[in-house]
Amino acid sequence: MDVKDLLEGVRAGTISVEEAEGQLRRQPFEELGFAKLDLHRKVRSGFAEVIFCSGKKDEYLIRIFEKLYQAEGEVMGTRASQEQYELIKTVCPEAVYDPISRIVRIDRPDKESIGNIAVCTAGTADIPVAEEAAQTAEYFGSHVERFYDVGVSGLHRLFAKLERIQSANCVIAIAGMEGALASVIGGLVDKPVIAVPTSVGYGASMNGLSALLTMINSCANGISVVNIDNGYGAGYIATQINRLAEKK
Repeated sequence: MDVKDLLEGVRAGTISVEEAEGQLRRQPFEELGFAKLDLHRKVRSGFAEVIFCSGKKDEYLIRIFEKLYQAEGEVMGTRASQEQYELIKTVCPEAVYDPISRIVRIDRPDKESIGNIAVCTAGTADIPVAEEAAQTAEYFGSHVERFYDVGVSGLHRLFAKLERIQSANCVIAIAGMEGALASVIGGLVDKPVIAVPTSVGYGASMNGLSALLTMINSCANGISVVNIDNGYGAGYIATQINRLAEKK
């Protein structure tokens, strides 16, 4: 539980002083033997721990998912397979799964969204990474607008949505192939642009390396770059920017 929610609960009388004291005394991580769950991460950074599901043993994954849900009242896992989702449902039947982004999550029913983040893709093949970014930002409480298939091979598609993109607090630009979309958007908006290279493309794209090199060598200002296919990292950073913008 968030510290603010805990204190509000004490003030409202829904949580006893003894219960609150017990929660505050709990060590900042929970030892599971195979994992140490960082239960104070949200207190320190404003973001609770998220589970990277790929490669985890089944019994480890379901226990981590269950424990984080019990501690936070919500939980999200990235890069999950359909089979992992079916396992998670055995302990957390409320969990929902999106096969496009490969995200499995349980949200608080009273969650609100703030601000505005624009998520743009060059092509339809980039949507899985875009959805990972968009749904990460939404999970962390940001409002997201999606602008898909607005790449440089048809710039009129981007210009048709430009006013709405320019109104966002920040923009996530996702592209494979040569990765030029981030540079184009960077020259058209006055907000931070987070560039995400994807592994979409033919042989010489080198599984996203070509797009990555284009993005980190961009002549447009205000562009930062995350790793290849790292939609989660882009959604996280965009939420930090969005929160700062809304505080003003």
